[in-house]
Amino acid sequence: MERNFETKAPNEAWVTDVTAIWTWEGWVYLAAIIDLFGRRVVGWAVSDNNDTALVLDALNRAQNARKPPPGVIHHSDRGSSYASHEYVATLRAFGMRPSMSRKGDCWDNAVAESFWVSLKNERLDARAFPSRACVHREISDYIGHFYNPTRRHSSLNYLSPIEFELRSKAAQLAA
Repeated sequence: MERNFETKAPNEAWVTDVTAIWTWEGWVYLAAIIDLFGRRVVGWAVSDNNDTALVLDALNRAQNARKPPPGVIHHSDRGSSYASHEYVATLRAFGMRPSMSRKGDCWDNAVAESFWVSLKNERLDARAFPSRACVHREISDYIGHFYNPTRRHSSLNYLSPIEFELRSKAAQLAA
């Protein structure tokens, strides 16, 4: 079955994933949730542990920031945190529809993987981080001050995620 992750408006479908970043204190884990419409990071969290608490923190932040209507498709890989009873129950409580990658199919999560490549190439690679707090500050700055408001995407007609959403909303209101 071919899967289609194209959307026509914000908050129709979100994708999420976790990545690990090395610091002198050890690994730090970043969970991010991206709205597929405008490639905007709508929620993220950092933790010393790659666990359900981490992904729930990112989900709660996305929910609080966007307050989407019921029916959002929430796509993730098949990781144990995303498949946990607590996470799935929270999705359902928010009125979201869980969707998981097919076994062995990395293409289902391509948007999240692309974000990790951008973050690491543009901000994290070739740098040594003495602490997890330093990584947290870098991620916050990257997402809040560069990726969402400034970074241009070829898939968005070379607009940033925020600019793409704003122009789409203006076009919708004008119609």
